[in-house]
Amino acid sequence: MKFGLFGINNGPCAFPKCAASVARAAEDAGFESVWTGEHVILPDPQAPPSPVAADYPMLDPAISLAFVAAHTTKIRLGTGIIILPQRNPVVLAKELASTDVLSNGRLIFGIGVGYLKPEFDAIGAPFDHKGARSEEWLAAMIALWSMPKPEFAGKWIQFKGVNAMPRPVQQPHPEIVFGGHTKEAFSRAARLAKGWYGFAQDLDGTAKCVEGLRIACKASGRRFEDVEISITPSPRVKVDRDTAKRYGDLGVSRLILLQRGADEAALLEGVSAVGRELINKI
Repeated sequence: MKFGLFGINNGPCAFPKCAASVARAAEDAGFESVWTGEHVILPDPQAPPSPVAADYPMLDPAISLAFVAAHTTKIRLGTGIIILPQRNPVVLAKELASTDVLSNGRLIFGIGVGYLKPEFDAIGAPFDHKGARSEEWLAAMIALWSMPKPEFAGKWIQFKGVNAMPRPVQQPHPEIVFGGHTKEAFSRAARLAKGWYGFAQDLDGTAKCVEGLRIACKASGRRFEDVEISITPSPRVKVDRDTAKRYGDLGVSRLILLQRGADEAALLEGVSAVGRELINKI
């Protein structure tokens, strides 16, 4: 079982001293990866399904991971997730290639399609066809990252006679993970990604998602065992060695744990406790 830490760009970790300290501590404790969340803006006042209050601090994923990369040496750096249909894929390809270069090939590109319409409206991004545009955006980004002479002709974006250097250190491109708990999300993970990421899932929810992934893999002709499954357990779940084993028995190979604590000292103690109680005993 690999262990990741979620939230390296938000809450207390939206401030540089805390982010650097927590990332270094996670690396020292044996965490395999740290992960960002993303919301460019949030509805004010907060209203469902918005996950947090509008004044909750949250840094840009690529910028925060590049900062964390400078304070660590080996821990992997995951976007958990970037809301792809809100982005310009050509600009995002440059930003993420830069992050991968600055981290010497440690980026994991986690993708979501989004669900907050006020966020899309504020950005000026269409709320319809989010899944289809995400798939096209990803294909365009991979073209920029991997083709000797990049070109792409899609429904919504086209380019040729261009280039973008430097390329990512990881070739042909950084590891890709799709998030989401729908049939369509499972299909994208099975067809287009190395792995799938489920957020805030208990054991029962994880089991249902895993079954959805099995069905998607069968439909796409892919071996289910080749999909790396990452889960952030629900905050209601106490993650101990037995619980981690039960997630592993379902097929989960990475647990991306929520932060333990509301300030830097508490977060550092939480990271250390996970190292002692879980990582070094599994």
